[in-house]
Amino acid sequence: ACICEKNKRVTSCRQANGVCWCDSVGSGVSVNCNTLTSKCLLMKAEMTGSKSGRREKPKDAFEDTDGLYDPECENTGVFKAKQCSGNTCWCVNTAGVRRTDKHDADLKCNQLVRTTGIIVEMKHAERNAPLNTESLKKFFKETIVNRYMLDGRYITSVLYEKPYITINLKQNSSDKSSGDVDIADVAYYFEKDVKGDSIFHNNILNVSIDNEELRFEKTVVYYVDEIAPEFSMKSLTPGLIAVIVVVIVAIVAGIVVLVSSNK
Repeated sequence: ACICEKNKRVTSCRQANGVCWCDSVGSGVSVNCNTLTSKCLLMKAEMTGSKSGRREKPKDAFEDTDGLYDPECENTGVFKAKQCSGNTCWCVNTAGVRRTDKHDADLKCNQLVRTTGIIVEMKHAERNAPLNTESLKKFFKETIVNRYMLDGRYITSVLYEKPYITINLKQNSSDKSSGDVDIADVAYYFEKDVKGDSIFHNNILNVSIDNEELRFEKTVVYYVDEIAPEFSMKSLTPGLIAVIVVVIVAIVAGIVVLVSSNK
């Protein structure tokens, strides 16, 4: 037996050729614990956990109503292009985010459209002085590369305009080699870390810039797809850029994301 350091929602772990392999809860798909588990399998495991009553969902965790659903995954762990709940179906992108209106079961989703860009915008809690921009950029870049194993070339920028921190990830299908983690999986692991619901086994993310804890009030994740989403105009908020699907991850103010401060 072995411990899956990068995914606590697994069972039946075994060692093979120096790699810990485990079965993802809910789907039974075998996952390699040396790398991130795909978002589809993680969502499936989470839904399985919440159905059996083991895990309570945090109240108000999602402002968007789609947030967490019980997804259909391919055996490779990627989302099936068409997702349904009962008789209602919709098409999703590689991040599993809805990109069409909801239809009946006859809906055709011809291809899984790639999410090539992810923008994570975080707002930190009120503080007197701004943070040191260089320290902040260094912290987030190193965290994304070391903790979430994303090749640094996919981090296009980390911007800071007090109180907003914006992280831009970009990964076209042509750039991505087979061993690279996917930006959609990275964003999901990061989102769960920031919500205080880490997927890692006993490994909490400490957001500490220059030995000072950082608390977040709100995080918004924007998904930019290769092909514009197909929402009918009536369901779009006026002024929303058609190419971007927005998912609001409401982090309830007052949840301290991670405290590590040498006081």
